[in-house]
Amino acid sequence: MLIRATTARMLLRRFTGADLDDLAALHGDPEVMRRIDDGRPVPRPVVENETLPALLRGYEELPPGEGCFAAVQRDTGEFLGWFALAPAGSTGLNGGTELGYRLRPVVWGRGLATEGARELVRLAFTELGADRVVATTMTVNTASRRVLEKAGLRHVRTFFEEWPEYIEGAEHGDVEYALTREQWLRTAP
Repeated sequence: MLIRATTARMLLRRFTGADLDDLAALHGDPEVMRRIDDGRPVPRPVVENETLPALLRGYEELPPGEGCFAAVQRDTGEFLGWFALAPAGSTGLNGGTELGYRLRPVVWGRGLATEGARELVRLAFTELGADRVVATTMTVNTASRRVLEKAGLRHVRTFFEEWPEYIEGAEHGDVEYALTREQWLRTAP
């Protein structure tokens, strides 16, 4: 198990093929996916044949230290979700190191998203040499917006994209958040 980071309550480690069931359950959860991509759960065969293989390839293809990492509870090993750092690739982002995360609804509201996001922001600036960390979410996703703010990112703009399918709340647009190395250094503990 290659551990990427440790927080007070979580280990962030590389995914393996043994994580298929947990990843399929996470991406197949309607509540998790309702404001991501097309707003629909991802079928297990897609996770098995596309999503998980892409995550595993990322460890070889992305810059060292970047990728998507399984978040597990430190004391029990329970799968909680994932956190990611990679070159920005989401619609509406232009450059920077993108922060992303998805957690199981049963652990929402416990501060785990903020804990993991803060650790990856720290790693981005201290180990990966990032100049700017960016993230995006739907404007109506107030919980994710709050996590990004608690992790130190600042609202940059609201933008509107043409999406192939309507997702509830899309009429309010999406938001970009960002934090530069200089900003982080001024406020880092």
